[in-house]
Amino acid sequence: MREARIDARGSVVRWTEAPGDGPATVFVHGLGAASTVYHAHIAARPELAGRRVLFVDLPGHGISDRPADFGYTLEDHADALAAVLDASGVRGGVLAGHSMGGAVVIVLADRRPDLVSRLVVTEANLDPFPHPGAGSRGIASYTEDEFVRGDGFARVLERVGPTWAATMRLADPLALHRTATHLVRGTEPAMRELLIRNTRVERVYLQGELSGELPGADGLRAAGVEVVNVPGAGHNIMFDDPDAFTRAVAGTGTAPA
Repeated sequence: MREARIDARGSVVRWTEAPGDGPATVFVHGLGAASTVYHAHIAARPELAGRRVLFVDLPGHGISDRPADFGYTLEDHADALAAVLDASGVRGGVLAGHSMGGAVVIVLADRRPDLVSRLVVTEANLDPFPHPGAGSRGIASYTEDEFVRGDGFARVLERVGPTWAATMRLADPLALHRTATHLVRGTEPAMRELLIRNTRVERVYLQGELSGELPGADGLRAAGVEVVNVPGAGHNIMFDDPDAFTRAVAGTGTAPA
């Protein structure tokens, strides 16, 4: 396990990694998740054999610290991820971000393009104020006090189902609420615009068929983003179709073998 400081008080982000050659592949989890849980089985695939792989847990999640005075904006998370990559000596990495983690890697690529050569974004938040069924909207519907000191966190854990709850219950409630609130508000410019304008890196966006059509997909394609609809998959494409997900991360093409 390794760690990098993210503030003057000594708070750290922690990650685990497997050594290898070539550009590092960096996995970044979604809201209330953890990177190894969602991505370790992908890193073990033969298509990624011999590559250096990092599993990063963002502030307030998994094995990382959860400072109470951290802002937990998408920019804050992106800067924390940058601290990890700087400490690891990663330059020109392949960043694979899921859901909220996809938004974070988009922001990072805009702020620190030297760290990124390729983005693999899976069902990321691209626009502010997502549809009412989004998990971030449900969490942000509570006030911070209701969620952290009331019964909001417990209610959300009951509602999200056992798979997501298994990692969400490991997240700090304050960090979870603040992150969800900022995720709903988005960035300025919005994450979609950041992805569109970042023509310096290769960009792949994965959308599960069961999640419905991706709004604005044609505009993303026109900007050079490869938008891939994965048949039979939902939000967690790495579980629903690990073959398609692995091909996207490995850069070996997105069509079935």
